[in-house]
Amino acid sequence: MKNSSISNDKYIIGIDIGGTNIRAALLDEERNIIEKIKIENQVKKGPEYNLDKIINHINSNWKDRNIKGIGVGSPGPLDIKNGIILKAPNLQGWDNFNVKKYFEEKTSLKTEVNNDANVAGLAEAMIGSAKGAESVFYITVSTGVGGALIIDNKIINGANSFAGEICNLIINEDKYSHSGLVQGGLEGQCSGPNISRQATDLLGKHIDTPKVFELYKNNDDSIKSLINRVCENLSIGISNIISVADPEVIVLGGSVILYNKELLEIITQKVKEKVINKDAIDIRIAEIGDDAGLRGAGFLIS
Repeated sequence: MKNSSISNDKYIIGIDIGGTNIRAALLDEERNIIEKIKIENQVKKGPEYNLDKIINHINSNWKDRNIKGIGVGSPGPLDIKNGIILKAPNLQGWDNFNVKKYFEEKTSLKTEVNNDANVAGLAEAMIGSAKGAESVFYITVSTGVGGALIIDNKIINGANSFAGEICNLIINEDKYSHSGLVQGGLEGQCSGPNISRQATDLLGKHIDTPKVFELYKNNDDSIKSLINRVCENLSIGISNIISVADPEVIVLGGSVILYNKELLEIITQKVKEKVINKDAIDIRIAEIGDDAGLRGAGFLIS
């Protein structure tokens, strides 16, 4: 017989859909992780094949808990209002799939869906490095470059679910276009794969992103110049964000930043050179790490 004090506890399920893995977590009301699972996302087999593994685990192992709902973070672009994946580059073949409807039909649990960068930013605003700030802009620099605007602990989605999609922010006149995005866009200049691309062009041989930063830390002059240019480009993007949104705190996350935290000081200084009120600049490193997507997805359920 279950303890009655335990049965009154309420839980939320957070799900983080990625191009490589899908993770799910049972969260308490403070969005602490109680249990979590991870499966390989075999993208080409389609959304139903992969999501059913998560759904089967929920129905078999977590449905006897007092579950308030399911929050899902997914790569965009999305129709956030209706919970639909539109045409995500990392989820080929999942076009126009209604994640919200699918989970609700299969689990009978209320489900909310949002962009993966948005939910990670929400986690940082609620319980991470920007906790207590009124307005937060979160930037992730990893395989791609994404952003999220959080005001009063609420995600600003925009009229068409594209608020914070800074991947397409034009920051220079470079002619390179990444994955169909604009020429001179932030993702095409600053993401991990594009740092590797530029280093490969520079040195005439393939250099992956971790090796680029290894050379940088060993004071390779040509690579130091490249990383300085990446920091300059990021600072242009951040300065433009500040001019438009004026956030109290900017949080930088994603593998490029989290594995190279020394870039924070360089980026911050470059941003201060470009804005009007340099004394108000507050740029911080993300704190929550790999579980930000899971815990942030949980905050979609109130």
